[in-house]
Amino acid sequence: MQFVDYALIVTYLVLLLVLGLMARLKKGSGAGELILGGRTLTLPAFVASLVSTWYGGILGVGEYSFLYGLSTWLVFGLPYYLAAVLFAVFLARRARRSQLLTIPDKLAQVYGNSTALVGSSIVYFMTVPAAYILMLGTLCSHLFGWSAWVGILAGTTFSVVYVFTGGFRSVVRTDLFQFSLMFVGFGVLLAILYSQYGGYDFLRQSVPEELFSWHGGNSPLYIASWYGIALAALIEPAFYQRCYAAKTESVARNGIFVSIACWTLFDFMTTTCGIYARALIPDLADPVASFPALAMEVLPAGLLGLFALALLATVMSTIDSNSFLAASTFGNDIIPRLIKGARERVTFFTRVGLLISTGLAVLIALFFESVIQIWYVFGSVGTPALLVPLFSAFVGKRHMSPGTATLSMLLCGGLSAVWFFAGTDGVYWFGIEPVFPGLALSVVVYLAARKEIA
Repeated sequence: MQFVDYALIVTYLVLLLVLGLMARLKKGSGAGELILGGRTLTLPAFVASLVSTWYGGILGVGEYSFLYGLSTWLVFGLPYYLAAVLFAVFLARRARRSQLLTIPDKLAQVYGNSTALVGSSIVYFMTVPAAYILMLGTLCSHLFGWSAWVGILAGTTFSVVYVFTGGFRSVVRTDLFQFSLMFVGFGVLLAILYSQYGGYDFLRQSVPEELFSWHGGNSPLYIASWYGIALAALIEPAFYQRCYAAKTESVARNGIFVSIACWTLFDFMTTTCGIYARALIPDLADPVASFPALAMEVLPAGLLGLFALALLATVMSTIDSNSFLAASTFGNDIIPRLIKGARERVTFFTRVGLLISTGLAVLIALFFESVIQIWYVFGSVGTPALLVPLFSAFVGKRHMSPGTATLSMLLCGGLSAVWFFAGTDGVYWFGIEPVFPGLALSVVVYLAARKEIA
């Protein structure tokens, strides 16, 4: 990287801070302004914020597409599109209509505070952005030669400092900026690759044949497990927050459909670039570095910096959003249910939660070695715990009793956790991936205990 590349990155960081800090909360702002920005989210802002927030795992996508090729789309693309369609059809309008602030608010409305407290704890750990902070540290290490922990601390600071002062409005303003950088950076890289090396015929001749198979060399059961994990979209706090914050019900539903189209285009670009990396740098020692290594191989000064911005923007847009989601869960959903009178100090406790959540995320990031492993663990445990109780709270008139809903969350999440940690080197009891036993038990509990509510 040359001086012009570093200059672009410094300019990006300065603009990020300026945009974020311009949305400073007014004195006396309530929880609705802090968490949802006053429910004024328009369609463009909705799409840009949701697309950039939900696509933070860029190095994980690079690693997977380098190793397994087109099957990346069947693992990290199609299952999530299908889950997002289900959300748009069944939940988006209902969420906006509810006039609530968070997922635990819905759990409290239907099942009571005890269930909401358990649900809050699950949501909290699912939104702590450990995977993305780990990814940011790895990215800074590859781009700048820093130690991973230096990249983690520096990148995380720039990602959350403006959230402390501006809340959700700061997240949305910076997401609009980062959304554009994501698409421009990968679009430029893909155009140069195509012009210099050719397209499909070049790739087909240059990579192992299995990279163009539907499975990429993985077992069907492993691929199927990601369709279970993708159901996490139905309990994804970022989806609910954007729908709660949308200006109208139509913005909430249509925004998700437009977002799916954007994710499809971005997945095409990232998967194709991953296969180009395999073709041009087949002996790359660390597949996680496939995107940075590919860019350094083919891009000139200036464009290399632009692509670095695309990578940084993709990761940092998720860190700020998830950090704020974890913080608002702490400040609005956990503390007020534990401490009397805390409801009047949501802004204060949310800011405290931001510091605690960021610190916890850094510790988890330093403990784990794989981004995909973090996704897999938290998705496999959180999805079975929350999916059925939350979905049935919004859809239909048959609900579990509060006690049964709480027990279901604990048992089903616990079963999948035990199933995961009992496995050895990715081999689990009876060859069944951990997400499925918890989901199956959750459905059984619901069918056995549901009662019609007037």
